[in-house]
Amino acid sequence: MGTVTKVIEVSSSSTKSVEDAVQAGLKKVASSVKGIKGAWVNEIKVVTGDDGSITEWRVNMRVSFVVS
Repeated sequence: MGTVTKVIEVSSSSTKSVEDAVQAGLKKVASSVKGIKGAWVNEIKVVTGDDGSITEWRVNMRVSFVVS
């Protein structure tokens, strides 16, 4: 029998970087989902201060995992 993979969509944020936002999202998902195989970052957004400085990075991503 073949393998079945499920995909869920997750939003995550960080004040540090895009990479940190992705890692934070994956760690949170991994606390309740086993068998994570990968993620696709669909969207990157930044929140800015009045002076144009970046105050927060936000990502939307799809996470895939094997269904047992």
